[in-house]
This record gives sequence, C-alpha cells and structure tokens, in this order.
Amino acid sequence: MSALVLEADLTWTGEDFAPRLQIALGPDGRIEAVGRLGATSSTRLPRIALLPGFVNVHSHAFQRGLRGHGESFPAGAGSFWTWREAMYSLVSGLDPVTLRALSIQAFSEMRDAGITTVGEFHYVHHERDEDYALDRVLLDAAKAAGIRIVLLQTFYATGAVGRPLQGAQRRFATPSLDRFVEQLDRLAGRLDPATQSLGVVAHSIRAAAPEHIRAVFDEAWKRSAPFHIHVEEQRGEIEESVAAYGRRPMAVILDALDGRGDFTAVHCTHTAPADMDRFLAAGGRVCLCPLTEGNLGDGIPRLPQTDLARTRLCLGTDSNARLSVLEDMRWLEYGQRLRGEMRGALADGNGRVATTLLAAATEGGARALGLDTGRIAPGSWGDLVAIRLDSQSLAGIPVARLPEGLVFGAGNDVIAGTYVGGRWRASS
Repeated sequence: MSALVLEADLTWTGEDFAPRLQIALGPDGRIEAVGRLGATSSTRLPRIALLPGFVNVHSHAFQRGLRGHGESFPAGAGSFWTWREAMYSLVSGLDPVTLRALSIQAFSEMRDAGITTVGEFHYVHHERDEDYALDRVLLDAAKAAGIRIVLLQTFYATGAVGRPLQGAQRRFATPSLDRFVEQLDRLAGRLDPATQSLGVVAHSIRAAAPEHIRAVFDEAWKRSAPFHIHVEEQRGEIEESVAAYGRRPMAVILDALDGRGDFTAVHCTHTAPADMDRFLAAGGRVCLCPLTEGNLGDGIPRLPQTDLARTRLCLGTDSNARLSVLEDMRWLEYGQRLRGEMRGALADGNGRVATTLLAAATEGGARALGLDTGRIAPGSWGDLVAIRLDSQSLAGIPVARLPEGLVFGAGNDVIAGTYVGGRWRASS
C-alpha cells in the first residue's frame, strides 16, 4: 500500500505540465504510480507545480567557504591573491568540524534551490598524513542536510602533469591505486543505501597520468559506478597536455580508455570540435557549470549543433559561488547565444529550449550519476521540487509556457520545498 499520495495543481510529465495527476509513493520512498489514480490524496498541494528534483552532478562543497572571493580579491596593500591561492589557503585550514559545517551549509542551500541529489566530487581527503579522515564527513553532512548524495571519490596523485603534489595539495593525495581501492571499500560499508552511493573518478589529466585514468575507469566499470573527470576547463591544462603527450586532454583520455566514452566529462570549455564529436559518439556526457565557469572567467564551451549533444548534457554547481539551478539553466542557453549559436544546440524537436534545459537538470543528471531519479515515473525515487505557482515571477504565465517562465524568468524564490525519497523539507 502506498505510504503517501501527492496531488499538486500541476505535475511535470517530461514534456509539459498536466493537471490533476497523483503521485503514489511507497514506504521505501520510490514512486509506485503516477496518473489520474482516483486515490484519496494524503497530501494536496494547491498552487503548486511538481517537477523532478534537480540533480547537481558536480559540486565541491568545501568551496562554499570561498563565496565572495570571485576570481581574485585584495590580500593587502598593493597585492592580490588569485582564486586558486585562496582555495589552497582554505584547504590548509580545513578540519572535520569546518568541513562538515561548510558542507551542511552548501547542501542545505542546494535543497532551497530545488536540488535533491548532489554528485560531490570530493578530493580533500586527509586531515593529516594520509588518514582519509575527511571522506566520511561528506556522507555525514549530506545525511544531516537530507540530500541524496553520490560521493565521487577522487583519485589525485600529481599536482600538475608529471609534477609532485605541493603544499596544500598533499591533502588530496592518493598514494597508490591499492590504497584508493581500499578506501572505496571502507566508504562502501558506511553508505546509507536509501540515499547514498559511490562514484569512482579521476580528478583530471593534471592529477592523474593516463595509465592511472585507465585503472580508475576500470575500477568504476567493475563496480558499475559512474566515472567522471575534469576535462579542458582552462587553456593551461591543454598546453601542459600537448607539451607532455602531444595531444589535447580529451584525446589523451579517450586513447587511454581505448575509445570508450561512457563517462561524464566536466566543463569541456575548450574541447576541440573533433574531440567532442568523438567523445559523444562513444557515449560520453558533458557536465557544464555555467555560474562557476562565468565566475572564474574560464570561457564558454561550443556545443555541437546535434541532437546527440543536446541529449547528453547535465549541470553542476562546482564552486557553489551561487546556488541556483534555474540560473545555471538560463546561463547555459545565454552562453550559447553570446557565442552566436542562438538556439540550434539546445532546441528540442519542437524548437523548445526550456525542455532541453529541464531535462539536463533532471534526467541528464540522473544518468550521469547512475541513479533512478530525475523523472516522475514508477520505479524512480520520490525526489521532487515544488514550485510556487502564485509567486510574483510566474504571475500571468499560461501553463503551456510555464517551462519557459521558470527557466528564463524565475529564481530560487519560486521553490516552495523539496521531497527526497518522499520526505518533505520546506525551503527557508
């Protein structure tokens, strides 16, 4: 018997908003049925539209402590610290208490922004020596915030291509593949299976040699876990790769994996069109983080004008300088317009962009993290975001144009709250 039957004024079907639909949730937090069920609603949600909860594929929760720093900020008379130097300064002072507080703060803000799942790309592993004392903190913080988490446990062995870790980077250290696998096993034993899972990832070509990327990818494959990697976020990474390997990072990674592309590449800001085509054809997914990429001035990726590219997108918040998935969706499209691409890369078969962006923020993210979420459908987790239809920013918008109104005209103020596994939390 269903534990909960929700009925909002409108419910997202994947293509549009439909009235009078009911969502039956089982006691395990999964959706049992959706439709005009004729059941007695245990929770009626007037003036609310329900969407699948947003899926944040790429986060570094500790970087919430850098908010306001931007790309650079004054460090004293006549001098400036770059954002990267500020990040390493923050890392040097992290302990379990500070990391937990920053992570709960970030995860709670995500819930307020409609995010019900986070892929936490975690590489600050050690408090001292190589103790891995900081890994479990992320799981505890996610539980405290009530958010679903995929802990993307990160292999990080070098400070740049062919160079050892330096200074605060030593807190990221992966001493060996064997130690990496041992820690994965330890973390697997600490997971809450209702809301927590693991990904197996390499940080980047700067932090992992091609043979290590291959070994980590193989470990992910063995565990049926998602594999992610930063790719070509900044031009300096490309210059290092060409100097060391004679090829750009995406080409080096695909060659190391024998052309297998079933992974998520984060950023791809400067990926060459031929490499992008090869990656997508091999099954790859692209995670874009528009607000962070804009905040750091990294650049705007050029998305191929193909249906394949449109269906392989997902979104992340990266540095968490600003947490609003609606803004990330909006700026993903705006960036393509600023490149002069207009709507070709993002419009669906009906010429609509908003549906593509909503899919990237939900279904696309779920696929990238290997989760049964991102859809309002039987078998999926009951992870939902509730939209205030009576909010000022949505006033006067007809139902047929509500997706466009949300993506291009709304902010976090329209988020009434979220369900994770059927458990409600109102936005603050």
